[in-house]
Amino acid sequence: FHLKPGSYDTAALIEVLKQLKVFYRGERVVLAWDGLSAHWSRTMRAWVAEQDCLALERSPAYAPELNPVKLLWSSLKKRELANLAGNHLADVADATEQGMRRINQNDQLPWSFLTHTGLTIHPTPQN
Repeated sequence: FHLKPGSYDTAALIEVLKQLKVFYRGERVVLAWDGLSAHWSRTMRAWVAEQDCLALERSPAYAPELNPVKLLWSSLKKRELANLAGNHLADVADATEQGMRRINQNDQLPWSFLTHTGLTIHPTPQN
């Protein structure tokens, strides 16, 4: 989970991905991204091509039912963010982080979001 003031552009996303690489310590990571131009810019594609542990998959346009992140947000909105009337954006960020911890503590829940879409991940063997 990552928040930053303003919007994400290619440079900001590359910085997030650098943090992701450190977090996962060389494990293979598949990113399922929508059509945001920063996700698919020449600079992003060139940077990702240099990373052995990262792979990009494009989500179909106009298919929210195939986006497991929509189900993650739905879970957060039903629990941690339900009726939240914080005084600051930090209150929303804190509640969201709490919800992410809840979801990650359950080994099956994050995978259930993917399963619900009908999609699967078939990892490519590494050389």
